[in-house]
Amino acid sequence: MAKPLVNTTGLCKHYCVGASVVHAISAISVTIDQGEFVAISGRSGSGKSTLMNLFGLLERPDAGQYFLNGIDVAKLSGRSRTSIRNTQIGFVFQLPTFLPRSTALENVELPLAYSGIRGSVRPRKAKDALDRVGLSHRQHHWPNQLSGGEQQRVAIARALVNSPALLLADEPTGALDSNTSEEILSLFQELHRDGSTIIVVTHAPDVAERAARRITLHDGRIAEDDSCPKLGPLLRAISSGSGR
Repeated sequence: MAKPLVNTTGLCKHYCVGASVVHAISAISVTIDQGEFVAISGRSGSGKSTLMNLFGLLERPDAGQYFLNGIDVAKLSGRSRTSIRNTQIGFVFQLPTFLPRSTALENVELPLAYSGIRGSVRPRKAKDALDRVGLSHRQHHWPNQLSGGEQQRVAIARALVNSPALLLADEPTGALDSNTSEEILSLFQELHRDGSTIIVVTHAPDVAERAARRITLHDGRIAEDDSCPKLGPLLRAISSGSGR
């Protein structure tokens, strides 16, 4: 039985803009189980990117609690948070960034180096990650030799290479055409079926509907939290049939 991976209570984050205070996130209490595929949607300014940053330990909350895998990460030291971020969280952004003079394989290896993995082990793990996204045959290509979709797949491989507990994707299809977007979303669904826990931030309803659960934010608060009617029953049927 799945257990909570993400558990927040009363999570708040505000920013001072001149003499004003902007309450980006207010009283967010949510539980996300291991193996869930969740979309966080909402209009621009709804707080979804701030919530993503809090989930990814890129920022600290001003109030509330955040437990990741049972650990109260909001109270950890900066060094401990960095260690957890490097080993337990994978990030995929709208515009992937790479070292231009490094191959796809070498770019995927980077998180392994930050995590202290031996140099002799890194190429094998990076190749396995590229193979998982269907790009091991492009491992020796430079980033500028890859299409936009291939670059995003390399970014996903890089996010997966440390076998993170949580995969966070911020508008991962925002810069892609419709056909390439479909390929990336299908890849996320495949990773979900394989057991990955995925949180996707998006403003696009069609992207959100590909997740099994959708959380909609409005003015920094949860306005709706439900299973997506188009996908939830299908994924439950697949899961039941596969014995998961």
